[in-house]
Amino acid sequence: MTSLKIGFAGTPQFALPALRALLASRHRVVGVLTQPDRPAGRGRELRASPVKLLAQEARLPLAQPSTLKTAEGRAALAEWRPELLVVVAYGLILPPVVLELPRLGCLNIHGSLLPRWRGAAPIQRAILAGDTETGVSIMQLEAGLDTGPVLLERRHPIGIQDTAGDIHDALSELGAAALLEAIDGLVAQKLLPRPQPVQGVTYAAKIDKAEAPIDWTASATELDRKIRAFNPWPVAETMFAGETLRILRARIADEHGEHATPGTLLGLADDGLRVACGQGVLAVRELQRAGKRPVSARDFANALRLDGTRFGS
Repeated sequence: MTSLKIGFAGTPQFALPALRALLASRHRVVGVLTQPDRPAGRGRELRASPVKLLAQEARLPLAQPSTLKTAEGRAALAEWRPELLVVVAYGLILPPVVLELPRLGCLNIHGSLLPRWRGAAPIQRAILAGDTETGVSIMQLEAGLDTGPVLLERRHPIGIQDTAGDIHDALSELGAAALLEAIDGLVAQKLLPRPQPVQGVTYAAKIDKAEAPIDWTASATELDRKIRAFNPWPVAETMFAGETLRILRARIADEHGEHATPGTLLGLADDGLRVACGQGVLAVRELQRAGKRPVSARDFANALRLDGTRFGS
């Protein structure tokens, strides 16, 4: 079968399985684009992206332009002359001149079943919306935001306890396998790109840290989704005794009914620390106080006086 010269553009952890799959395939990765090193951690020291570290380990040609809109920013890519560019969570806009550079165009792994959840945070928004299924779409990039035709999709269930981190890891592996299948189908002309339907379009806006605080007047169902969607980032949080408390894991104890003022702690049970919501009861299972390690609800309850107290106050 034909071996292609492939360029790769990606930045975070989500992109690693796809790059590893390409490196293990018959195709040749001719170069890697990733975002410039960013300040991170308390010391704000520059930190390389996960994709950069893997590219260096594999001794691949590497470029980190801050933009691809200039000839200088595109110089490395033009020099590599890839026949296909694979883009996975790269984080930079690809101008038309880049989209047209490889003879087979640009393929993208998107973490949703398009056209549902186009945009930056498809996994989190799917969980927040209560979707029971998601997946990956292998699509051809065009100028619009995730509007290109789809070559292949693979479905994945969203379980009632799945966090965004769980789905992220599953889709990154699913996408890597689907990518190789899509490339084979594209080269053999056995997979034809199909335009996305005009019905069912939704947009997955980027998650903002300002969304993290919990409003206990929401239902237990809504708060369960939020806690799962915001794990591992930005992590749902609430105020308790004047400090910020991170809520890492929870489950619905009672989906219906009103039991007390929202946020009231109803006591410890086998399923966790029960908290009254606007509708229903949430059982908080894992928490983290500021500057402390995560603890179980039982350890949290044993360390503090909880009688008559509330979250969110």
